[in-house]
Amino acid sequence: MKPKYYSLDKILELNCDYNIIYGERSNGKTTAVLGYGLKEYIDSGYKNQLAIIRRWEEDFKGKNGATMFASIVALGWVNKWTNNKYNNIFYYSQRWYLCYTDLEGKKVYQDEQPFALAFSLTSEEHYKSTSYPNITNILFDEFITRSYYIPDEFVKFQNLLSTIIRLKTTVKIFMCGNTINQYCPYFSEMGLTNVKKQKKNSIDVYTYGEGTLKVAVEFSGFEGKSKASNKYFAFDNPKLEMIKNGSWEIAIYPHLPCKYHESEVAYKYYIVFYEDILECEIIYSKQLKQAFTFIHKKTTPIKEDNKNLVFTQEIRPEKWYRSNITHPTDKLSQKIWKYFVTNKVFYQDNPTGEIVRNFIMANKKGSTLL
Repeated sequence: MKPKYYSLDKILELNCDYNIIYGERSNGKTTAVLGYGLKEYIDSGYKNQLAIIRRWEEDFKGKNGATMFASIVALGWVNKWTNNKYNNIFYYSQRWYLCYTDLEGKKVYQDEQPFALAFSLTSEEHYKSTSYPNITNILFDEFITRSYYIPDEFVKFQNLLSTIIRLKTTVKIFMCGNTINQYCPYFSEMGLTNVKKQKKNSIDVYTYGEGTLKVAVEFSGFEGKSKASNKYFAFDNPKLEMIKNGSWEIAIYPHLPCKYHESEVAYKYYIVFYEDILECEIIYSKQLKQAFTFIHKKTTPIKEDNKNLVFTQEIRPEKWYRSNITHPTDKLSQKIWKYFVTNKVFYQDNPTGEIVRNFIMANKKGSTLL
């Protein structure tokens, strides 16, 4: 039996302003939203347009842009929804047009105006002088990354939305992503507090004070049995769980190499990353006869005694706070960073390692989060 691919029906019933959909790869999230945007354009008398946002301008260049709607064409939706007036989609200059092609693939004619327009966050400033009165749906695709978020990305995203939306009040915003990184700045910036605990195939709705803003967050997955293609990823490796069943992707990190006594703890420092507080201990192990740092979660507030360094993304005036662990400016910070450079860091568990990985990458690139 073929798996049932993702449908927008449930989330659209909630009539929310933001519709955030995340889950495993290739379950049809993006295809569903692209199809929705195209059908809205056709059903509105070829008027209501779709905006497609990606992080980088390169995401739309060449083949990337030309094949954006390839699955829509292959599914026959263009023919069906236009009553065979059009049968293909043509991409030119960051715009997508409906068109009709002959048996040899040559374009016979095309729609006069585009049904979808491309926008990149890195070029956000360039769009401000133009108005987009016909855009009624917006898709931010692959908003979750395991690589780099650009500096002040959430602010740039909001500025771009403001440019596109202007004074309109009925625009629907879709955000699609894969479960590749739980530490995404959009979750914290938008107050999506239950993402880490959310169950698959559930939808949470967030409201904000007395305002009318509503955000729906769906953890999507294949309905029914698992994908037949999972047989290719049946190896005993936790990193493959996201591919197989949509679990959050997590790397494997070194755990504590030996037991230690409190007397072997030479120094403590802390890492604060959004809502997570980590206690980091520099240990001189009598058993191993060498020093290493062990990082574990801290469930109580930090006691600020002016002795233990605190690494955080915040700029704080207190002299024991540091805003960048990867660019140490004092001897103590240099000693701490050396443990990371020489691979002498061990973790309580893999999720703790993920927190530190994201914190360090954010520090290295000067972005909000990576």
